[in-house]
Order: sequence, then structure tokens, then C-alpha cells
Amino acid sequence: MTVCTAYAHDLPKHGVKVGLTNYAAAYCTGLLLARRLLSRFGMDKTYKGQMEVTGDEYNVESINDQPCTFTCYLNVGLARTTTGNKVLGSLKGAMDEGLSIPHGTTQFPGYDSKSKGCNAKVHQKYIKGPNVAGYVRYLMEEDEDTYKKQFSQYIKNIVTPDMTKEMYKRAHTAIRENSVYEKKLKEEV
Repeated sequence: MTVCTAYAHDLPKHGVKVGLTNYAAAYCTGLLLARRLLSRFGMDKTYKGQMEVTGDEYNVESINDQPCTFTCYLNVGLARTTTGNKVLGSLKGAMDEGLSIPHGTTQFPGYDSKSKGCNAKVHQKYIKGPNVAGYVRYLMEEDEDTYKKQFSQYIKNIVTPDMTKEMYKRAHTAIRENSVYEKKLKEEV
């Protein structure tokens, strides 16, 4: 049964106009989904989630005399959960916003199989977008034709690599302030 949904194409309303298919956008979509679900059942004031994005492991704790938060299960379908897959960005966003989702950290960006630990700084870069900004800078210097083709929406919307981190930070705040889904009215033909 589907109780709540969120899609990357909902993100422009929250300030993310470009890059709707990267890990940082998937994280924002997870945040949006969790906030909508908690709001729908009046639990958004009780479970605020992790306010500062650190990339560290975060598991929501139940609060005495309050209903427990939702336990959800991620169904990835046919997606391969390779390290850094965007599906895991949505998982991390939903968990950081206050949902309880059973998972392991071995597939998160920054996981080191030798030390058996996850480097939160690396994961934070994927969540906040500096990895994308670095790639944009690289293409701007090395292959301008590919840059213009691959990042045409960045050019069209005048989004520079220096703006990406702040864009996602503002989006996280905007999602927490207003996560309500607004139905589009169908036009009569």
C-alpha cells in the first residue's frame, strides 16, 4: 500500500532546478518523502530528524510517551545497489529526516572495505553536491563541448559549480519548512 510519494521533479519547488538525477537530489527526495509522511500523520513536530547533514550514521530514537516513528523497508526493485547508487541517497535522506529503515552502510559512498567503516566526510560530499561541482569544473577545463552538452541545464539556469553546495543546503531547509504536495489542476480541453 502506498501512503506517500515524493519525486525528484518536485524538487524545483524547493530550489533544486538542475541535477535532478544525482545522489544529492536523491537525498533531497528522501528528505521530502520522510517529511511528507511524518507531516501526514502529525509526527513532524515530534521527529525532526538530523538537522545538520554530516554523512554520519543516524538512526532515529523513539521518544517516551510518543508514537514510534515509521519503520519502512526499501524496495529497490531491479536496481543494483552498488556503492554510491542514488537509491541509497534516498534511503539516507529518509533516515536523516526521521524514518527507521533497516540497512547496512557497506554500499554508502565513503565505505572502506579494509577498515570496515564509512568515511562520513566522503558521504557528506555526495549529499551536499561538491562531487558534482568538481566534475563540472573538470569538464569546463578539459572538455567544454561535453560540459555544454551534459550540463546544459546548469548553463541555462545560471548555476555555477560554486553554487551547488548552497543550493542543496537551501533545499534541505525549504523541504523542512514546507513539504506539502500540491496537486496540479487538470486543464479542461
